[in-house]
Amino acid sequence: ILRHSTAHVMAQAVQEIFPEAKLGIGPPVENGFYYDFDVAEPFNPDDLKQIEKRMQRIVKEGQSFARRAVTDEAARDELAGEPYKLELIGLKGGSADEEASIEVGGNELTIYDNVRRNGELAWKDLCRGPHLPSTKHIPAFRLMRVAGAYWRGDEKNAQLQRIYGTAWESRDAQKEYLERLAEAERRDHRKLGAELDLFSFPDEIGSGLAVFHPKGGIVRRTMEDYSRRRHEEAGYEFVFSPHITKSALFETSGHLDWYSDGMFPPMHLDAELDAKGNVRKPGQDYYLKPMNCPMHNLVFKARGRSYRELPLRLFEFGSVYRYEKSGVVHGLTRVRGFTQDDAHIYCTPEQLQDELASLLEFVLGLLRDYGLTDFEAELSTRPDKYVGTVEEWNTAEAALEEALRRAGLPYRIGEGEGTFYAPKIDVHVRDAIGRSWQLSTLQVDFQLPPRFDLEYQDADGTRKRPYMIHRALFGS
Repeated sequence: ILRHSTAHVMAQAVQEIFPEAKLGIGPPVENGFYYDFDVAEPFNPDDLKQIEKRMQRIVKEGQSFARRAVTDEAARDELAGEPYKLELIGLKGGSADEEASIEVGGNELTIYDNVRRNGELAWKDLCRGPHLPSTKHIPAFRLMRVAGAYWRGDEKNAQLQRIYGTAWESRDAQKEYLERLAEAERRDHRKLGAELDLFSFPDEIGSGLAVFHPKGGIVRRTMEDYSRRRHEEAGYEFVFSPHITKSALFETSGHLDWYSDGMFPPMHLDAELDAKGNVRKPGQDYYLKPMNCPMHNLVFKARGRSYRELPLRLFEFGSVYRYEKSGVVHGLTRVRGFTQDDAHIYCTPEQLQDELASLLEFVLGLLRDYGLTDFEAELSTRPDKYVGTVEEWNTAEAALEEALRRAGLPYRIGEGEGTFYAPKIDVHVRDAIGRSWQLSTLQVDFQLPPRFDLEYQDADGTRKRPYMIHRALFGS
């Protein structure tokens, strides 16, 4: 509420200094807020200083935030000069996206007036609220930066100017936050990677594709050797799989139906032509693999399996390739080619619970050896679009939650945030300066075993489906 109220103060300041500015949306975000504006010229650093100074004046005035309900027609009359607000009015009643819903998420339209102490209207905005009683209740804020942003996140729309700010309940809290940001900048791995001669991203290779230099290779090899030793001790068997495959593999797994946007486009190969150029043998589409699991399933299926072999734990440092958009590629944390410490565990239904519990202990032990001690987990459950039955999802979710309880790990439920084929546990850790990172992932999958017709022979001679667990511990 504090941060959203501060966003209103910023928008008021912008329109007082730049009367021609048109308002987009201004929601609160983690650690701050932003507001989008349509202006003729991009904001510059001097503009931000001027806006911040005007905001300080508004805060000192002690303007009150006054809520009033309006009809659609009245809102359109009052906001006739704000084209983006007029578009939002048409979204009233639940069809708005997450960011726009801060303004028109309910069935009732409301406008918040910023009112001076003498009762004079200073400014107003279409908003669902709530807000602070008065601008006097904003103790600390700062404008951070400007960026371009497409209206409602669609590149087909106009590009607006987005001003980001931060606001806190006290000056001490804001000071602590700004010090954390400064420390994070000093520890930026992209800067350290260059200064310490660890890795680089040559333009000649392509965006999001790293090369490790000799010193970086030492660090990486040391981590891999440690991981291999721990996996050997935990009963894993090592496999290796190629980087490309025919499209049929990902048709079987469902990735081409569900994940093709995140895959590199296919390479069409193996076509044979006669002397006249006619196709004698049609070609095949080959894909760079975005996941290792389909290939591990083929290892399991390569011969008959007995219940005596289960749980079967297959491990690989598997390199995968995902077509991240250029705007989200970021150092080593968001790349297009990376290597996972990837494993897939095949077990009987009776083994699932104990396997998950021991696996979670394995995860935490691996991370503790790096001095990481502050863990929190997220259990992501069945999304709106999913494959399989509700009963299978319920069984998998219950097993994952019991594993979290056994480990004594604090966790939250991410309702509907599982992947289309499986619920999962994501383990988040805090680093030396308090930042949270999602590292390890565990998933229970009932969908891929039947898709690949995976079976094992049970003690009574019958053929049964194994349960399958996906997991990556370091992550990548």
